[in-house]
Amino acid sequence: MARTPALVLGIGNLLWADEGFGVRCVEALDERFEFPDGVVVMDGGTQGLGLVHDVASAERVLVLDAIDFGDDPGTLRVIEGDDVPTYAIAKKMSMHQTGFQDVLAAASLLGSSPAEVVLIGVQPRDLEDFGGALTAPVASRLDDAVALAVERLRGWGFTPKPRTVAGGALLAKSLGRTAYESGRPSAQDACRIGDIRLLAAHLAKES
Repeated sequence: MARTPALVLGIGNLLWADEGFGVRCVEALDERFEFPDGVVVMDGGTQGLGLVHDVASAERVLVLDAIDFGDDPGTLRVIEGDDVPTYAIAKKMSMHQTGFQDVLAAASLLGSSPAEVVLIGVQPRDLEDFGGALTAPVASRLDDAVALAVERLRGWGFTPKPRTVAGGALLAKSLGRTAYESGRPSAQDACRIGDIRLLAAHLAKES
């Protein structure tokens, strides 16, 4: 089976604020650039082990994600090679999510690991705001992360070309960053506390 020369993979959950950084990065890449044959740009979301065959069939993998490095929010790091599994432990928002380090391990067990893996990670500020947008320090690094991804692809011999017409449809329209972030209900209309008892008390007062 032919291998994918380069896989660009955005990982994260759009529902949890900065956790969606990786997906927003590949969304921006897809909107802004056309890619040469051999480059696959993919929203990996929270598929976990569902990504194993995509990763195992790729020669090179570029991952974008929100990673808790313990740095100041918005700090970007580029991690390469054997260091990637150490850092590829994004916060699991549920017991059903699998960290990317598990995906790499499973690909290795299949005997088909990528020859090169690079991780572009941002230090998140907030992973607990359900339905929230990217926080300011993380959103401010989106363009930088995209530039780093393009630079890496060029280093691998693939040169993305800026789109001359509007394009890109990696995400459903309702999940696009502008629509998603602008369409959020107010805190008064959508409880963000996380405890239904508080929401019930609020509704009782309104009735």
